[in-house]
Amino acid sequence: MELRDYITVLRKGWMMILILALVGVAAAAGFSIAKTPQYAASAQVFVSTETSGSASDLAQGNTFTQQRVVTYSNLVSTPIVLLPVIAKLHLHMTAEQLASIVSADAPLNTTLITINVTDPNPVQAANIANVTSSSLTNVVQNIEATDANGQSTVKLTRVKEAQVPSKPVSPNVPVNIVLGLLVGLALGVGVAVLRETLDNRVRTETDIERISTKPIIGGIAFDNKAATRPLIVQADPRSPRAESFRTLRTNLQFLDLDGPARTFVMTSSVESEGKSTTVANLAIALDTAGYKVILIDADLRRPKVAQYMDVEGAAGLTDVLIGRADLDDVAQPWGRGAMRVMPAGPIPPNPSELLGSRNMQLLIERLEQEYDYILFDAPPLLPVTDAAILSKKASGAIVAVASGKTHKAQLAGAASTLENVGAPIAGFVLTMMPTKGPGAYGYGRYGYAYGYGLDNEDEAEIPRKPSAGVGPLRKAD
Repeated sequence: MELRDYITVLRKGWMMILILALVGVAAAAGFSIAKTPQYAASAQVFVSTETSGSASDLAQGNTFTQQRVVTYSNLVSTPIVLLPVIAKLHLHMTAEQLASIVSADAPLNTTLITINVTDPNPVQAANIANVTSSSLTNVVQNIEATDANGQSTVKLTRVKEAQVPSKPVSPNVPVNIVLGLLVGLALGVGVAVLRETLDNRVRTETDIERISTKPIIGGIAFDNKAATRPLIVQADPRSPRAESFRTLRTNLQFLDLDGPARTFVMTSSVESEGKSTTVANLAIALDTAGYKVILIDADLRRPKVAQYMDVEGAAGLTDVLIGRADLDDVAQPWGRGAMRVMPAGPIPPNPSELLGSRNMQLLIERLEQEYDYILFDAPPLLPVTDAAILSKKASGAIVAVASGKTHKAQLAGAASTLENVGAPIAGFVLTMMPTKGPGAYGYGRYGYAYGYGLDNEDEAEIPRKPSAGVGPLRKAD
């Protein structure tokens, strides 16, 4: 993943990252509140050796003392030192329990021993530290070697008495909260990156670019009212969604194709990716721009164009291919322009054979002489081969890809299906794009932040273009 990919991941997962960060802060705060405050007190003991005073004796005594300091610091947590402390302070604990709150350390190259005590009771912490230092002094004097007068050669002197602490050392609420925040942020970022890495759905045009080098010619925003108003270009021409179809129309006009023909097959990887509504709205957008367009329902298995365009679907493409009807008999006028709609007609038992027949090729050649744009609505590529067969006869296939629904493997399989039969891919259309977030419609190069479109009256005033091939528009979009 590149840096921009990580930035996109953070933008997409900011809500989860924020929630986990707050959870981390709340957990740290709860831990700090629930934890019993601990107070620390320290007493310090100086270790010295009795010598005659000569330089050599002083050097030997100093070396001896430094070696002994480490031993004495380890002696602090033993029962021989702690049992007298328990007895004197009347503590209700064992030597092992007391050893868990008492520690000692000796700084390197010094003869000092620091005795540290941590306890919920600040007064008791100071008392334990002081009594432990006294107990250690007595134990060392009793177990160390003595001189000719019976005096110990090592002397321990308490040089710092433990004071009653006024503030607890634990819990450290600010530090705990900062650590909780950092842990929550790290966990949130990790989960967001992991989710993005494991996500096998196509969500942005970057995902499509990693699968195919063919252009992305449009992006259509998700509309939860699409089922009730599928023809948005006609129903609400000023909406951003309608503008996205006009953008698709413009991009389609500038595609670099091998020949002058403009015959396109709209398909998808699997069903329910918005291909039928996309091709229907694209046909209307081309019609309002002055082009002579025919929309043909080539989905001879589950036809939908007749339903969306509200035309009679009893006769259609099937009748033309089997010679039962002529093109002019089933191509129905639609709207106020030169647009025609050809339904699928009866569902045949052999859709693939009909679409790959010689009659289909002859029909396309005739249509290319009469229309500027021929748009086919074909079945999905993965379940059946109809779209691949038909795309080979057309200028190219336009593949609809549903954002957040189509799996990357499905799109790769669809692209491979077209490439295997030698069918050109004109481009991809990313449908059902979210309206919010980094991958949203309008976030990148698609769409606008305001509604733009033509009134129905304006559309009627656009001069119609003659049907002799594709040429420049007479009026700017």
